Order: sequence, then structure tokens, then C-alpha cells
Amino acid sequence: MEEVTPQEGQKRVEQGAMLVDVREQNEYDEIHAQDATLLPLSELESRFSELPRDRELVMICRSGARSARAGEYLMQNGYDRVVNLGGGTLAWAEAGLPTESAASKGDVN
Repeated sequence: MEEVTPQEGQKRVEQGAMLVDVREQNEYDEIHAQDATLLPLSELESRFSELPRDRELVMICRSGARSARAGEYLMQNGYDRVVNLGGGTLAWAEAGLPTESAASKGDVN
């Protein structure tokens, strides 16, 4: 599976790819790449069919390991347009790319 930089991942999302965050809800709420769709790795096996097959999927997690596992699983199940974002959310934020959190959206009391 191809690994892309945060900048390349963002470019692909801007061109129509779907950014899929495979961390757990609490991690996602702390900070996530803007426009990322949450689908926790723990739910992937039962929910992967929710992901489109007609768009490229850019997989992301905290540092790149879980998203690589998720991407491999998807490829084994017939998804052929899957890439892993190297360095994950940590690299995305370090690159200065847009992030969000539950607190910034006003979702936390």
C-alpha cells in the first residue's frame, strides 16, 4: 500500500479522496484532521462496507500504524484505491494542516 505525506494526503482529499480516521472516538474528539470521517479500527470489520469504493481512501490514525492495518484490511476486501497517511494525525498537525477538536466545535460541555 502506498504511503503519502500529510501534504499529499491533503491534496488528494481536495481532489475528492475521503480521509478516514481509524482511531477511537475519544482520540478523534481530542484532535483530528479537518474533514476526516471517523470509522474506528475496532468497528472496521463490521462497518467497512459503509466506505465508498468509487473514491480513493486516505487512511489516518495517530502515527500511521493502525491506519496501515486498516488499509491492508480494506485492500484484502476488494478496495483498490487506498493509501496510508504516513505519520498520522501527529504529522498532519506538525505540517500545519487544518485540524479540529470537539472543544473547537463546541461539542464539549
